[in-house]
Amino acid sequence: MINNDIENLIIRYCSNQISSDELNILNNWLNESENNKLVFKHYVSVNYNIEQYQTVNLSNLDVTWSGIESKIKKEKRKPAYWKYAVAASIVLFISLSIAYVKTQVHEQLPNQITTNPPVIIDNTIEAGTNRAVLTLEDGSSVILEDGKDFVSNNLSANGEHVLYSNSKVSKEEVKYNFLTVPRGGQFFIKLPDGTKAWLNSESQLKYPIAFVEGEPRKVELVYGEAYFEVSSSTEHHGARFIVGTHAQEVEVLGTKFNIEAYKGETNIYTTLAEGRVSVSNMFDNTILKEGEQSKINVKIQNSIIEVASVDVEKVISWKNGIFSFRNETLGEIAKVLSRWYDVDIVFLNHDLEDIRFNGVSRKNQNIEEILLNIKHTKFINSYEINGKTIIIK
Repeated sequence: MINNDIENLIIRYCSNQISSDELNILNNWLNESENNKLVFKHYVSVNYNIEQYQTVNLSNLDVTWSGIESKIKKEKRKPAYWKYAVAASIVLFISLSIAYVKTQVHEQLPNQITTNPPVIIDNTIEAGTNRAVLTLEDGSSVILEDGKDFVSNNLSANGEHVLYSNSKVSKEEVKYNFLTVPRGGQFFIKLPDGTKAWLNSESQLKYPIAFVEGEPRKVELVYGEAYFEVSSSTEHHGARFIVGTHAQEVEVLGTKFNIEAYKGETNIYTTLAEGRVSVSNMFDNTILKEGEQSKINVKIQNSIIEVASVDVEKVISWKNGIFSFRNETLGEIAKVLSRWYDVDIVFLNHDLEDIRFNGVSRKNQNIEEILLNIKHTKFINSYEINGKTIIIK
């Protein structure tokens, strides 16, 4: 077994994103034992050929530590709200473990099945990109897209971001804007207090165009997923920052956290990357520490708040241009892909939805590459693409 920190370093190495300091850490770990080198070889081998999962031949893998320094990717010092991983020659969908949830699935599906070629009738599917709709206080809407700038009062926006400058208002003057990100989109916004937020696909954020100085700074994640880096309360006369959803409130003083609250889903997840936050609903309250995630079941009345330790980097990987799946069902993976690629995914055999995968993939990857890599595991027979619909067989 490898711990999460080492696993993340290997992923960054495979995607050519590893820094000099991280490379030194990885090198030190490799030199600790021969077993670590074997684990590393095994991990990287699956990147090159996903079909090797069950029959990896480590002796045939051309991986050397002497040349590992050539993998360092120097970080470019330029403004960027979204960082995309760029893989060189490595297929970056890692299938390290595949398991079944239901016994009957194992009975119905052999470890390997005879597969058929994919059927591509009409493929109009593209990877998601920066796109959003800004709804102003007067109800008018602005489509945010490349090549178009929008400026109004303390607001400037274009096809990549929405930026608000700080301004003060009285309680009577508070007005609200909405930022709506459709399926196949993502967007960055800097709120009037300096708080930064990254919105994932199929998400909507409601917020005031200016905060009342000294009063709680409250926004609402109407639905979807967002990652927040909150401007410290010390810069705003101690004013708390509150994110509300339809079933909970998250209160912070200055921190970094992620909220996932998609429409129609059973649970709301809040994950703390840095600092401390208070999570509450009508029946419970808890304080999260760094590395912890709360879960609220919105389908159950009087739902208590469950807390567990999680891999934060995995949870927020979407913000950094990566899909990261760990012990997730194909059905759960399909939901993520549906939102980002703006497609409908249909399973002819619903038992396939319960197969569990671990994997990593670039978000700017063609969806056919991802589907082919899943198909190469030989746990699905084939797939069909027709317009914006994918049928898994």
